[in-house]
Amino acid sequence: MSTPDPFHFTFDVRPDDPPEGERWSSYDGATHGPSPQPAWVITDLAAVESDLGILKSGKEADVHLIRRWLPSDPEADAGAHPAPVATRENLLAAKRFRTSHHRLFHRDAGYLEGRRVAESREMRALVGRTRYGRDVIARQWAGAEFQALAMLWSHGLPVPYPVQLTSGEMLMEFIGTDGVAAPRLASTRPRPGEVADLAEQARDIVVALAAMGYAHGDLSAYNVLLHDGRLVVIDWPQIVDIIANPQGFDYLRRDVENLFGWFTRKGADLDLEHVFGDAVAAATSHW
Repeated sequence: MSTPDPFHFTFDVRPDDPPEGERWSSYDGATHGPSPQPAWVITDLAAVESDLGILKSGKEADVHLIRRWLPSDPEADAGAHPAPVATRENLLAAKRFRTSHHRLFHRDAGYLEGRRVAESREMRALVGRTRYGRDVIARQWAGAEFQALAMLWSHGLPVPYPVQLTSGEMLMEFIGTDGVAAPRLASTRPRPGEVADLAEQARDIVVALAAMGYAHGDLSAYNVLLHDGRLVVIDWPQIVDIIANPQGFDYLRRDVENLFGWFTRKGADLDLEHVFGDAVAAATSHW
């Protein structure tokens, strides 16, 4: 009978890996969303993230559906489960911004007017549209959207809650049900009795935003979601400071014409000049 070697051990060579095809939570080290965080946000570093596929592909970014879940401890379960099960879970939308090699920058200049960067080198590169300058713009694009969502959510506007931001990805609240994204307003067919209510919601959003000094910059029925009878506005990287940007009120007018033009085509009784006037009045009320 052989004697066991006291110096022979069997090691799990990958003891800290999550389940195959998944990753540990990326929350640690990221920039986090505003406080107080919603109760559904999972901040545990032991959480696992699964990429469930692309929700939307666009010129500036792709949006993926992410499942973040907190596994149980199999040992604590006394062998009741052969593998960890989720004790908590939620779905997130992951917006992954394209690199400077894959993004289009032909329309950046107007939106970026009025924005500032801290370093003169970055400002020169931004103006010159060098490769480094395009990377600066890409970072501004991501950072501007995250900051906008944090500000707007904190002020009670109907936007997705921004969970976190890393160098290449923003995780935010998923707007939808059971993994199915809420439809864009442009693809819906609201009943005649619903159009007026939705138009009033949209008016409140545009006026409240203008009162804060901002315009969406690219607002239309294609970046407004309809979820359980409530409008939720998405896609904020191009948010415009109405006062600092020389074209600020032009962007505001275009937002009004594009979004409320859709409502008038659906039968809403709206005077677009009146809506624009209300927004301008809100924007200039503190002057």
